[in-house]
Amino acid sequence: MAQTAADVQAAAAGTDAPDGFAKLYFPTGSTAVPADAAQTLEKVVATLKANPQARAVISGFHDASGDPAKNADIARKRAQAVQEALYAAGVGEGMIDLEKPALTTGDGNPDEARRVEVRVKMP
Repeated sequence: MAQTAADVQAAAAGTDAPDGFAKLYFPTGSTAVPADAAQTLEKVVATLKANPQARAVISGFHDASGDPAKNADIARKRAQAVQEALYAAGVGEGMIDLEKPALTTGDGNPDEARRVEVRVKMP
């Protein structure tokens, strides 16, 4: 079933839209793409392939505990690993933007500090 531009734009708006958003969680200290990454990214990949002008924006996150430079480096490497997974799934190299690693704030679920988010951005 083909998506309309409105469907894709709605998908890019946030977590309520699974086709344009994905979260991948990593074990502490790991930069290896999770085993379920292909399944998690499946709808994002399909959305990008169906909309050649769309872009994937990848953000790696970390928390304030430990060495900030090391945490940011791990978050960057996780984002790059997800980027490589998207390339391997057939997403074109010009369709992906990496954002600077972001610090997770608050006292919520610690897994949120070890995540990478992918969202589809429409032109």
